[in-house]
Amino acid sequence: MAVNPPTSEQATQLMTVEVSYALPNEQVILQVEMASDGTVEEAIRRSGILEAFPQIDLDSDKVGIFGKMCKLNASLRDKDRVEIYRKLIADPKESRRQQAEMQKKKAAEEEK
Repeated sequence: MAVNPPTSEQATQLMTVEVSYALPNEQVILQVEMASDGTVEEAIRRSGILEAFPQIDLDSDKVGIFGKMCKLNASLRDKDRVEIYRKLIADPKESRRQQAEMQKKKAAEEEK
């Protein structure tokens, strides 16, 4: 979906937002200037982040504004930060359960 630049009428009503994406060893925050009636999806596409990180899939990856999940068609306000969330590698509950089991085994071995 190609996004057209703001028209001359919209140009007077611009806002600046940030689009962020983080990997385990890298965080990217890009500033985007766009029409004041822009959406989360428009900001993401205008930022160029999809080209820089082709693994981002807007059909499945979650997005949010300042840590609060939202839909791609959510409206933005000036100075908002759009965040693109990666899929979890492991279920946090399962990871904690496995860690607890390992600690129990280790404690039992130390008692011997």
